[in-house]
Amino acid sequence: MIHPGSTALKSGRSSGLPLMVFLLTAMLLTFVQIKVERPMLLLERFVKGGGWLEILLIGSYGALVAYKMQDPGKVQAWRKYTWFAFSVLFFSQLVLGLSGFERFLMTGKLHLPVPMMILGGPIYRGHTSVMSILFVSTLVLSGPAWCSHLCYFGAIDNLASGGKTRRGPIRNKWALKSTVILMVILAALLLRWMKVPVPEATILAGGFGITGLALILIASRRDGKMVHCTSYCPIGTLVNLTRFVNPFRLVIDPGTCTDCMACTRFCKYDALHRSDIAARKPGLTCTLCGDCVSSCHAGSIKYKFFRMTPRASRNLYLLVTIALHASTMALARI
Repeated sequence: MIHPGSTALKSGRSSGLPLMVFLLTAMLLTFVQIKVERPMLLLERFVKGGGWLEILLIGSYGALVAYKMQDPGKVQAWRKYTWFAFSVLFFSQLVLGLSGFERFLMTGKLHLPVPMMILGGPIYRGHTSVMSILFVSTLVLSGPAWCSHLCYFGAIDNLASGGKTRRGPIRNKWALKSTVILMVILAALLLRWMKVPVPEATILAGGFGITGLALILIASRRDGKMVHCTSYCPIGTLVNLTRFVNPFRLVIDPGTCTDCMACTRFCKYDALHRSDIAARKPGLTCTLCGDCVSSCHAGSIKYKFFRMTPRASRNLYLLVTIALHASTMALARI
């Protein structure tokens, strides 16, 4: 059965959005191709001029994703496929780099592939990294989409939580989130102050990442929710706390919502419980992923961007987010 809200949005599908995604992705990657001295696009590192072919391929990929995701009913499946492909590409390049093919590494130097390092790494080193810059840029442009389209660890959590979603909220979620992010910041400052060598600091960070993987394999699979991303990852907490720097919102129309709670079982981010629905907006851990939109029988869950219509707001969100996803897929390496 296709719900009314899904039908209204689906009827607006056209070639306009895919074309705009292609152009925006191509523009972003063209800037990188021209301005960055060390080749950032992988094909350019192997064949001079190959970066232009990669721009064409990645832009076309973004256009295809945009065309498919215009239908709200296909968002959950396509987000899972594309996000997993992003993660596979990211970690495949890491494995090849570790195997001696240094062209697959961002700088020729290895950095630990744990999201926590986006926060803890710059604090420990005293300077930013490429991944930190990419993270802040996506946060400003697309809000919390980092946690639903761009994080290489999040894709694993998404797959692990693919079973039936438990309706009850995750217990003590914010207490755990606050504790973990404070511990990461304090630990990074302490390691820097004590001048702990990089190998020892890396071992500690690796332990943090292994603990996160264990949480994914045990808790996320058990609850059908992304427990790692919503309760443990300090980057997820940082996104939750700073999400309002971006004007994109997901709202619940008070005039049409029937409080049926059908949307709750579609939310892997623990952001749609009775209190959230009563407040007519998802909780702070919402990443605007859109999985819940087609689940609403009344079409009450809508995107909002200032005074734009819900359809225009959603299309703008897809334009920005998919273009960033495609561009980051071409650039994100360790």
